[in-house]
Amino acid sequence: MNRYHLNIEELKDYLGFGVAGNFANHLGEAGEADEFSVIKTEEKDAPKGLFPFYIPNHNSFLGNFPISSDKVNHNNIEHLQVEAEVALLCDFVYENDKLIDIIPKYFGAFNDCSNRIQDGNKLSTKKNWGENSKGISNDLIKIDSFEEDGILNKYHIASFIRRNGILKDYGTVSAVRSYSYFFKQLKDWMIDKFNTQEDMGPLEELKPFIKYMNKYKGLLIAAGATAYTDFGKTHFLEKGDEIFVYVYDAHFHSFEDIMQDMSGMDLHLSKCSKLHQIVE
Repeated sequence: MNRYHLNIEELKDYLGFGVAGNFANHLGEAGEADEFSVIKTEEKDAPKGLFPFYIPNHNSFLGNFPISSDKVNHNNIEHLQVEAEVALLCDFVYENDKLIDIIPKYFGAFNDCSNRIQDGNKLSTKKNWGENSKGISNDLIKIDSFEEDGILNKYHIASFIRRNGILKDYGTVSAVRSYSYFFKQLKDWMIDKFNTQEDMGPLEELKPFIKYMNKYKGLLIAAGATAYTDFGKTHFLEKGDEIFVYVYDAHFHSFEDIMQDMSGMDLHLSKCSKLHQIVE
C-alpha cells in the first residue's frame, strides 16, 4: 500500500473546501438544520452544498492558513466541536472558467473543527479562526481507484477525546461508504456545485473562489462529518483535550487495535491514517 507523508506546508498551495450535510442527521446534531432549511436538494439525502475554509491569498479570514497536524487553537471559543472526516487530496482540471474534473489522489484523517455559534452568518465563518483551526494527518494513503471497488470501501472513521485522562468516543464509528454521497456520485456532484452553487442561506457562490484555480496545486476536500455519540453531542472542546481521528481499514485493523494505539501500545497501524491533536 502506498503511503504519503504530508508536509503541512504543501497545503498552503491548495484550495480547501468542505461538504456540508453528507452524513444523515449531522446538521441536526450540530444545530445547523434550521439555517440549512432554505437549501433544497434534488434528493432527500443529498449533501446541502460546499463551503470554503481556506482560499490562499484571499483578502478575508479565508486567506488565513488554518491547518495543523498536532494542535487546535481553542481561541476561547465556547462551543467548538471536532468534526471527524475523510480528507481527499485532489488534482483538478479547470478550463474556460469551468471546473471540468476532480481527481482524488490521497486520503486521510481530518478534523473540520467547527464553531457552533448560531449567528446567521455563512458556514465558512465558523470554520477558520486563524492558525490551527483545522487538523489533518501527516500520514495519507494513496487512492487506487475512487470507485466502489477501490481501497476506500474498506475504511472506517472513528474519533475520540481524552479529557483528564479519560477516553471518550466523540463521533460514531462510521464506514466511509456510508457517506450519503461518495465515489463517483460525490465527485460528479462536487463538479456541478463548484460551477453552479449560488449564494443562499449559509452557503456562498463558489465561482469567485475558484476563478484563479489554475494558480494552485490542488484541492483539499473535507468529505463531511460523522454523527456524534451522546458525549460528542453535549461536550464541547476544552483546553488540554486530546483529539484522535482514525481513518482505518476495518477489514485489517480491529477496533481493539485503535483502542490499544490510544493507550500507548506501540502498534504499527499499517493501514490507517491517524490524526492526534492537543487543544491549546
